[in-house]
Amino acid sequence: MLPIPANELNGSGALGPYWTFYHAVVAEQLRRWLPDRPCLLLDLSGGRGHWPVQAAKAGHHVIEVVDFRRPLDPSQRDIPDHIRRVRADDLSFLPDASVDAVVAEERVLSLELMAESTVQDVVRVLKPGGRVLASVDSLVLGMAIMAEQNYWAHLCQTSEVMLVPWPDGSITRCFTSTQLRELLTDAGLEVEWVRPRTVLSPSTVDHVLAADAKALAWLVRTELEAHPDDDDTVGIHLVASARRPG
Repeated sequence: MLPIPANELNGSGALGPYWTFYHAVVAEQLRRWLPDRPCLLLDLSGGRGHWPVQAAKAGHHVIEVVDFRRPLDPSQRDIPDHIRRVRADDLSFLPDASVDAVVAEERVLSLELMAESTVQDVVRVLKPGGRVLASVDSLVLGMAIMAEQNYWAHLCQTSEVMLVPWPDGSITRCFTSTQLRELLTDAGLEVEWVRPRTVLSPSTVDHVLAADAKALAWLVRTELEAHPDDDDTVGIHLVASARRPG
């Protein structure tokens, strides 16, 4: 997929139709990933996504961790009964092996520069046999952001950890598929798969939806059936599923 300009990554602008497709892919991927039986789900997406509501509507009980430094979105104050919202900067409020599944969407592991510590805490609270679904910024995105800002010298340097300065002054951590696997396995998880979140380009999505506005469901199925595991040469984000042994 072609790199996306930094100012388009907030879901607005000319790529609006693409983001409609992108979020539909995420929702369907989560639907397929969620356990069949009702469970206790820990959401680490920081209140930035709709995934807790989706999980609650599917019958799961959700603990949603919201960054204590971020104000709550007024539009999200009315939440379903199955969701318990907690403002915290770590998981010390949870006992060991207390949750069935963990969702770390909205690039949360890229926003936490010391992602190793976060994943270790996730493993601690996860029950044996429990699963983790996580998304991160890809190396493709990091290189595009740096090139957009003319950081050519930085692109020539090799490093195990790629920290990317954004135009707004923030810094995120970008991963290759190998680095994401290592992050999870070093914490004691068994990786089930790692893949790009999307491989269809914005131009392809726009072309198909312009020809048939009802083709969104077909595009989502096409995307999820592509399964380009471990391919980090496309896609702005990577997504992984892993399991705690036991």
